[in-house]
Amino acid sequence: MAGLDENTPIPTEITVHRASRRLELAFDDGSRFELPFEFLRVYSPSAEVRGHGPGQETLQQGKRDVDIVDIAPVGNYAIKPTFSDGHDSGLYSWDYLYALGRDQETLWSAYLEALERAGGTRDPAKAPPPAPKGGCGHHH
Repeated sequence: MAGLDENTPIPTEITVHRASRRLELAFDDGSRFELPFEFLRVYSPSAEVRGHGPGQETLQQGKRDVDIVDIAPVGNYAIKPTFSDGHDSGLYSWDYLYALGRDQETLWSAYLEALERAGGTRDPAKAPPPAPKGGCGHHH
């Protein structure tokens, strides 16, 4: 899902709405999505969030107020946002962004359910500290 499928629509507009903390995307098939920064952060395609295989995902907590402080283009296939919590290792390809927009409601519900099962929170002040880094050595 994080690669680039030649059949995936291409963004024609990418707009950062800082006040509402949303990334607006318009695609060449006419689709438009507004993805909250928090949603983008908790569904980062990075290994730090997704792990290196099924079951290795790290549930993201305390991201309700996260901002995007910068977005860099990556070739002509992706963007790399830098979030206010320092996270900047996720490459969001066009197909991944399109899938996030298309499946936003289902993915958000799944995230909220996982958070509830874990007794977690979206609020930064109440979130537990992140687990110590380790494992493959590719993360800082």
